[in-house]
Amino acid sequence: VMPEERQMPFMDFLDIVEKKVTSPNVFYVQKQCSNLTEEFPELICDVQPDIPWMSEALGKKPDAVNFWLGEAAAVTSLHKDHYENLYCVISGEKHFLLHPPSDRPFIPYELYQPATYRVSEEGSFEIVDEKTADKVPWIPLDPLNPDLERYPDYAQAKPLQCTVKAGEMLYLPSLWFHHVQQSHGCIAVNYWYDMEYDLKYSYYQLLDCLTNAVKVL
Repeated sequence: VMPEERQMPFMDFLDIVEKKVTSPNVFYVQKQCSNLTEEFPELICDVQPDIPWMSEALGKKPDAVNFWLGEAAAVTSLHKDHYENLYCVISGEKHFLLHPPSDRPFIPYELYQPATYRVSEEGSFEIVDEKTADKVPWIPLDPLNPDLERYPDYAQAKPLQCTVKAGEMLYLPSLWFHHVQQSHGCIAVNYWYDMEYDLKYSYYQLLDCLTNAVKVL
C-alpha cells in the first residue's frame, strides 16, 4: 500500500514535526525521485552534490540525491534497492536492520494487489486498490517481530543491526535488504548510484530462482 502524498508549505510540515501542531497522521518527506535536487533546490548548497570517492570508484555520478525528514513513527518496511546507497545522517539517528543478499532463501515474498492510502470525506484513511495493476512482490514480514510459525525459514537468517548517528555515513550495497527506523525529526540525505548488472546481480538472480523453484517442489 503506497502512502498518501500531499503538498504543503515546508513551514507547516516543520510545525507538525516540532509538535507545534498536532496531527493523528504520520508525516515523512521521503519521495525518492532525487527530491533534494528536484523539490528542495534551496538546500542543495548545504550538502555535496555527490560523494567524490564513490563517484571516482564507480566512475559515475549519483542517479539521485534524496532528502529525508520525518517522525519516529515513520518506519520503512524490509526491502532492497538496485542502487549502491550512501546514507548520510545530518541530525538524529537512523536504525538499520540489514540482510545480505545471501539471506534471500529465508526471506518470504508474496504477491499483493497494489493499493494507495486515500483520505475519505470524513477525514479518515481508506485503502483504495489499483484494480487494473498487476500484483507486485512484497515482503510480508516484520523483522523486528517475525511470525516464525508462518515463516519458519526466517529463523535461519542472520540480520545485522546498526545505528547511524549525526555526522556518520552508511554504505548500503545494492541488493542488501534493509528495514529502517529513525529518531523523531531525523534529517538525512542519501546518494543513489546505479548498480552494475554484473556477476553479483547474476548470482542474486540465480539464488532468487532457486528459492522460488524449491517452494514448488
